Amino acid sequence: MTMHTAVITGAASGIGKATANLLRSRGYRVIGVDRRDSDVIADLSGPAGRNSMIEQVSRLCPDGIDAVVAAAGIALVPDARATLAVNFFGAVRTLEGLRPLLARSDRPRAVTITSTAIMLAPNEDLVHQLLAGDEEAALANLKVDENVAYSTSKMALARWVRQAAVSREWAGSGILLNAVAPGVTATPMTVPVRATAEAREALATSTPNAVGRYAEAEEIAEVVAFLVGLQGGYLLGQNIFVDGGTDAIVRPGLI
Repeated sequence: MTMHTAVITGAASGIGKATANLLRSRGYRVIGVDRRDSDVIADLSGPAGRNSMIEQVSRLCPDGIDAVVAAAGIALVPDARATLAVNFFGAVRTLEGLRPLLARSDRPRAVTITSTAIMLAPNEDLVHQLLAGDEEAALANLKVDENVAYSTSKMALARWVRQAAVSREWAGSGILLNAVAPGVTATPMTVPVRATAEAREALATSTPNAVGRYAEAEEIAEVVAFLVGLQGGYLLGQNIFVDGGTDAIVRPGLI
């Protein structure tokens, strides 16, 4: 049986690590990418780090890859520019930069991670600037707080997936591109937003769920792995909410 190869960014912790562990248990060769403790060490907050990641993966996988999971992301850092740079431009460059390697596979799959935060009033003007693809212009003179930067970066990424997935370069090349939108998940990244009673109450108000708890990273990884392992070729361009019912509660009329 052929061993499939998957590249996972953000593989040192959280959802990326859980996905890497799950895919390895299913027989995948996993190439982890992160700023530490990974096969490929790279900082996706800027062009140099992204290009280095693509070059390193290309050297490790000259015959191509079968899956990319763009899971690297940050939140609640003081620099909103860094949030946009990693969560949107880092994810898009990962997916686009590794697409030629995916195209060599007979069953290529790509998944990225968005968030239920897209429901939290993102900055629509900034979303459009991000989707225009000019990173320097989008980040220049940025005046937006970190909470809005996070929701905006994830909304832009979700819309990018919708647009790119049906294009000639993706669907036309047989590459299935989808996204997973987790609810609040118990990972190192969310520790600050779960640390106090006030913070937990704010989360319960802004992103309520029907199961009364936070997700575990392994629960999100299960859905990511499902998308990576799809045998059929008809599921693409989707942003799948894995949120304990948050989307259904907050937007009950949206079908």
